[in-house]
Amino acid sequence: MTNPAFAVTYDYRCPFARNIHEHLAVALRAGAPWDVTFAPFSLSQVHVEEGGVPVWDDPEKAPHLLAVEAGLVVRDRFPEHFLDAHVALFAARHDEGRDLREESVVRDILTDAGVDADTVVAEVAKGWPRDEFRRAHEEAVAKHHVFGVPTFVLGHNAVFVRVMTRPGDDAELARRTIDSVLALLDQHPELNEFKHTTIAR
Repeated sequence: MTNPAFAVTYDYRCPFARNIHEHLAVALRAGAPWDVTFAPFSLSQVHVEEGGVPVWDDPEKAPHLLAVEAGLVVRDRFPEHFLDAHVALFAARHDEGRDLREESVVRDILTDAGVDADTVVAEVAKGWPRDEFRRAHEEAVAKHHVFGVPTFVLGHNAVFVRVMTRPGDDAELARRTIDSVLALLDQHPELNEFKHTTIAR
């Protein structure tokens, strides 16, 4: 594939999403020629029982949505800072054990990534980030039957992927990892499930 366009879902709560999005970020910073849509997906909404209140409409769940909403503001209003903020939000949750439901934590992460946290929080308060979050989530479910993160969407095909490695600073590894996923997705739609029975240590 030449300069493929694809989407990858994420929720900052998922360590496997962290792994894939680190690969994406490292490779993109090194010049990988992909057109990537970073697509938010709510694991909280996935676990709402049928007939329950959607997370978008439940005030008690608002803190669970904050980090992704803030990330969406950066993605759409400050794209030059998005990869830094995106990776930092994952790192705060999974490497540092910080609580992304706390506004003060999200503010600190944004500031460290070079983003005006006051502006981002003000945009979140306007409501459009939640509307975009909901739209993207519901579209992924309706069009591609997405059930989790990270899911790659390439054209009409979608695949849920778990990659165990993190790239560190290895841009070649990062690009090779993503290209391998895309090749399987594009060239082998008959491969429905491929899962190792043990995890290499």
